[in-house]
Amino acid sequence: MSEPEKSLGCVAFVGLGVMGFPMAGHLSQIAQRVQVYNRTQEVARRWIETYPGSGVLADSPRDAAIGADVVFMCVGNDDDVRSVAYGDYGVIAGLDSGALLVDHTTASRDLAIELEQACRSKQIGFLDAPVSGGQAGADNGALTIMVGGEEDQYLRALPYLECYSKKCELMGSAGFGQLTKMVNQICIAGVLQGLAEGIHFGQSAGLDIEKVVDVISKGAAQSWQMENRGLTMNQDKFDFGFAVDWMRKDLGIALETARSTNARLPLTALVDQFYADIQAQGGGRLDTSSLLRRLSS
Repeated sequence: MSEPEKSLGCVAFVGLGVMGFPMAGHLSQIAQRVQVYNRTQEVARRWIETYPGSGVLADSPRDAAIGADVVFMCVGNDDDVRSVAYGDYGVIAGLDSGALLVDHTTASRDLAIELEQACRSKQIGFLDAPVSGGQAGADNGALTIMVGGEEDQYLRALPYLECYSKKCELMGSAGFGQLTKMVNQICIAGVLQGLAEGIHFGQSAGLDIEKVVDVISKGAAQSWQMENRGLTMNQDKFDFGFAVDWMRKDLGIALETARSTNARLPLTALVDQFYADIQAQGGGRLDTSSLLRRLSS
């Protein structure tokens, strides 16, 4: 049986981490050409080997962007975004007028507005499009994508975004995708602290936690975190999904933004400090459900 015809043209992906690697892989199934760049070139070469046929290895972010209709970025933080977007060897330097830049990095609202303005000055479209769903969501093409930008650019990007998402929504102008992701992280932090305390209480009281989780996950206490992390938390396993170091980065962005908008986030600030305790214990690379370990230590 012949392979399905690829319907979209040349794209680029900059940043092949645990999220970007599979996301770029999904794009390779629909785009005729995927030009990839990663700071560690060995990772980029491994991507080319994993997804043979349409991948091209680029020597710089600019080289990845040359000739691409759409460029996707997924790196670590604001500084990382600036390092690959700007300068003589940055993405913007390689993009043609009329191209589109989509930033999947979880970053600040201010950076999204800054990038939108930089792209606009060169007649380049821009979308901030942070994602939620973790590595499993990226692997399975089931991410949630929160987008900020102009509607015409969003509609242009949608055929690409749909290949690795189960839900994609335009939230408003530039920066609104990042603001929505902040809400996402604020909610996750509160839910995980509550789940950690509930499991800790149950363990201390001698309850069968597996039975407890099975029962209460069918009622009002149900959450994605309970269904996907409750049992592993009880087993003291914390090597799944999103790391504490990255969560602290995200909560720091949310708390800083809250100060500028006069929003009050007392629980978020408290949980952020609990994550700082986990880091102090050497657990920065543990996943975010490791809040339980702080209570048990």
